[in-house]
Amino acid sequence: MKRLKKILKWEIEIDFKACMYFFTIFFYYAVYRILGGSREADLAAAAEMIATTYVMCYAQVYLLRNFDESERIGGYETAAAAGCSLVYGIVSYGFGWFERNMTATVLFVVYMLACYLCMFLCYYVRRKMDTGQLNRDLEEFKKEGKRCERKEIRD
Repeated sequence: MKRLKKILKWEIEIDFKACMYFFTIFFYYAVYRILGGSREADLAAAAEMIATTYVMCYAQVYLLRNFDESERIGGYETAAAAGCSLVYGIVSYGFGWFERNMTATVLFVVYMLACYLCMFLCYYVRRKMDTGQLNRDLEEFKKEGKRCERKEIRD
């Protein structure tokens, strides 16, 4: 049961990550299309993007030690983020999301690297907030425990 809960937790994380990365990719794609004079998006490209983000997020969680949720940014995390950004760039070029425009593809790789940094910072802030809340809850629990001890002694 413990292993099942862990896998379920990972699956929820993957869904969350895939949605976040899909949104960031689609945003870049939408800006690219608008700057090119079009207000239309290719639904096949959107499907390719979401499928790619799911595959990449599974790789991040199961193969790459969930690097974007690391405690710190070190050499491994930087290399993993750069590698994943490069894979996204190669896939985008292969599927022609940006009409195989090399400048748009290179900028997309840089953009994805920045997105990984932003995700790292979001997870970092979330951990700090969770830690603060846990510490406040622990202090409240300790105070409550002392109140109960005093009450028992008086009774």
